[in-house]
Amino acid sequence: MKKRITSTILCGLLITMFSCGSEKQPEATSNEQATTETPASDNGAPSYDPNRGEGKFKDVQVGATLDATMAESGNKVADVKCTSCHKLTNEKLVGPGWQGVTTRRTPDWIMNFITNTDAMIDKDPAAQAQLEICMVRMPNQSLSDDEARHILEFMRKNDGVK
Repeated sequence: MKKRITSTILCGLLITMFSCGSEKQPEATSNEQATTETPASDNGAPSYDPNRGEGKFKDVQVGATLDATMAESGNKVADVKCTSCHKLTNEKLVGPGWQGVTTRRTPDWIMNFITNTDAMIDKDPAAQAQLEICMVRMPNQSLSDDEARHILEFMRKNDGVK
């Protein structure tokens, strides 16, 4: 009886091993690899400029002083859409903390990241570096341009702009 059980187990293992064999996936050809990389400009440098961000905002104007009404509106939007993942300190929650973000990033970059998150994460080295630290992709919150601008003003208030 013992011999029969042992041989049954052995046969089951052999069948499992052969039926679950590993098939090698074909490796990507050099042509396939080239299509996933950022296209190069005429001089061979990447065509992406990390200083401009990826999106429609090119020259966001912020005043020397804070627009308190806009900042308060941004606070309300942030409470609903942002603070479950971001703290107002430099402490990471799910995403990075917001303290000092307006001194590290340009208004254009912040606005483009808020409104065009996927493209920024796909192409921007600074956004990709944050993704490596946080390990979670920021979801697109479908914010309007005005909501994003109000959040930017709230971030400025958080950073001490008066």
